[in-house]
Amino acid sequence: MLNVAIVGASGYTGMELIRILHCHPEVAVTCLTSEQSAGKKISDIFPALRHRCDLTLENLEPVMVAEKADLIFTALPHKAAMEVVPTFLKLGKTVIDLSADYRLADPEVYGAWYETHLNPANLKKAVYGLPEIRRSKIRGAKLIANPGCYPTSIILGLAPLLKKGLIDPKGIIADSASGVSGAGRAAKVDSLYCEVNDGFKAYGAGGVHRHIPEIEQELSLLAKEELQITFTPHLVPMDRGILSTIYSTSIGATSTEKLVKLYRDFYAGEPFVRILPPGVLPSTANVRGSNFCDISPLVDGRTGRVIVISAIDNLVKGASGQAVQNMNLVCGFPETMGLEGLALFP
Repeated sequence: MLNVAIVGASGYTGMELIRILHCHPEVAVTCLTSEQSAGKKISDIFPALRHRCDLTLENLEPVMVAEKADLIFTALPHKAAMEVVPTFLKLGKTVIDLSADYRLADPEVYGAWYETHLNPANLKKAVYGLPEIRRSKIRGAKLIANPGCYPTSIILGLAPLLKKGLIDPKGIIADSASGVSGAGRAAKVDSLYCEVNDGFKAYGAGGVHRHIPEIEQELSLLAKEELQITFTPHLVPMDRGILSTIYSTSIGATSTEKLVKLYRDFYAGEPFVRILPPGVLPSTANVRGSNFCDISPLVDGRTGRVIVISAIDNLVKGASGQAVQNMNLVCGFPETMGLEGLALFP
């Protein structure tokens, strides 16, 4: 049995990790931390967990956490994660970090978009945890940088096209819409019911969203050349889910049918990527609560542009589910273990 700790368990991704790991036959959750709610039972914070997980939340003391767990999920804000991850690594623990602290390989890029990195040497040790692209490197890694939610939906959507050189890497545009849980559980005016309900708005427009360097880093590796994208996120009045619509220019003639075949071949055998039939478009309702990514590539016959639409649950494939998928790979468990659940519909 693998003992795991969740550092920062009182947020949405922490709760989602507990929900998923509760059904994992090879895992025991042995330690939960929360600076704001230490001393309380996690089931008092999330009543849905009553009689299923009633552990008491503890203050974050890295040595204590390491004594209780073999593998540690860090579900902390950026900077807070890199303050504790080095200690876990020195104590021989495997860490799956859900923050942005280890996703960017270049510390200068991290500094430009966030702040000065506290332990840049660990950036070289971190493996970007997108299983469909980095599976071989994830196996056996000690530090995994779990991808962001928007990047997951966009990278999986574009990987076949860029890998095969079928689109112009310049001029890619991605419009993504996310449920409110993507903003986290902290009280914010922009996330209040009256601010969100009956509204649909863009934010972080104009090339300022912090997921941009992560997206560009991974797409550039796939394209084997440096590229930039135009990315605009939107907030949708729903709890969870991301729908990304990605536009690019085709190199040479193609068709929707050819693209669907390409995607099915590229993702053949992938347990959590579903390529939809021609004419069928993804919906967040069909992935809600699951670890699936639904993708539909198509050609705009009028303009010749290639359009890819992808849908994920931002808390599952976009965060905690993907983290468990990475854990399974690292520990040699079946990759789908604990993640077999279907979407919650309606």
